[in-house]
Amino acid sequence: MKRYLLPAIIGALIFSFSTAAAQTHSFAYKNNIYNPGVLKPVDSKLKVRVGEKAPDFTLPSISGKKVALHQFLGRKNVVLSFVPAAWTPVCSDQWPGYNIVKDVFDQHDSILLGITVDNLPTLFAWTNQMGNLWFPVLSDFWPHGQVCGKYGILRSDGMAERALFLIDKKGIIRYIDVHDINKRPALEVLVRELQELPK
Repeated sequence: MKRYLLPAIIGALIFSFSTAAAQTHSFAYKNNIYNPGVLKPVDSKLKVRVGEKAPDFTLPSISGKKVALHQFLGRKNVVLSFVPAAWTPVCSDQWPGYNIVKDVFDQHDSILLGITVDNLPTLFAWTNQMGNLWFPVLSDFWPHGQVCGKYGILRSDGMAERALFLIDKKGIIRYIDVHDINKRPALEVLVRELQELPK
């Protein structure tokens, strides 16, 4: 596929996904989504920088297995997708959106790890409502927000920031987006960052 065609294709997919997501909310999520209203866009102080080694961690996943960042060293690039809370509108749209770009992750030897401070039963029920997610979903519930704290994205209310960290196969942070918590990060930006990783 020609690289110049990719942004147009992704744009069309995002539009299609947004339409489908709106329909999904009216059915699968009916009366289950909690709207916290408009929140302070960013409420933490970042502790890591691009070019630094990413803090390691091990967290439980909804599959019952523990997942460690170091297990991907030398094998996969890793995208950490921190979202604030289960059963909220933006988060419930963001993670299913990554399903439409799974091929891009595969092409660039990359894995996504979804992380929130919610407990495992909550994450299990929430992600079941989303349908099949191709990536591991991890709980930073206890000790509460410990991994978020290492990265400097634990908000004063105990939630995580909406944040993306792209980590290369050597464990080095290559991209950071601590996003406005009220908005979903653009998929095309993440795709571009994946494409710019060294082969």
